Amino acid sequence: MQKPQIQESSIRYLQLLKNNNNRPWFTSHKDMFIQAQHNLEMFADALLAELNLHDLIETPTGKKSLHRIYRDTRFSADKRPYKNNWSGNFTRATKLRRGGYYFHIEPGNSFVAGGFWNPNPPDIKRIRDEIAFDATPLRKILTSKSFISSFGKLQGEQLKTAPKGFDISNEAIDLLRYKQFLLIRKFTNKEVLDTSFIKQASMTFRNMRPFFDYMSEVLTTDVNGVAL
Repeated sequence: MQKPQIQESSIRYLQLLKNNNNRPWFTSHKDMFIQAQHNLEMFADALLAELNLHDLIETPTGKKSLHRIYRDTRFSADKRPYKNNWSGNFTRATKLRRGGYYFHIEPGNSFVAGGFWNPNPPDIKRIRDEIAFDATPLRKILTSKSFISSFGKLQGEQLKTAPKGFDISNEAIDLLRYKQFLLIRKFTNKEVLDTSFIKQASMTFRNMRPFFDYMSEVLTTDVNGVAL
């Protein structure tokens, strides 16, 4: 019986798929895909169990967290039918818990991540208003030992200038420019295949909590701190 850790065969399958990204090869090696996918379902189930020890997750099963390996090529110049990675995401439960968790398994490019990929206009306006008013709480989180050791720095797409309605001379302009708020930690192939990877991924997700707690409080209150 397979263990819930990522198996070397699952990584090897991705490399083979990258070199043979076409439907005939995929179909003739469907048994390999099914075995690797089952391994990822077991991994995701184990990771979900770990996550539920320190957060409340809405995603019911590891299988439900997984993304399809089939690419949507309808509006893409890249017509390769399959992804070269395994990935999935977990949704936090209730409207009071903002932010989301994501994992990405790919030879030479594996990582776990979380944050706010595409915040809607009202949310990003609320976040910027809070940062402009007082960036100290957020800076404290971003410069903490656990944050730096896990993620290095805040990542995500940024504006080249000040967002509309905000002064370019604001002392927090470096934070106000963010359009996305992403926390990313990369892992080597060796780390992904290690028996400790599930624990390491869960710990990384746990180290996102101060950032998530800050954002959740901001996004569930008005500018006066009154619950919405």
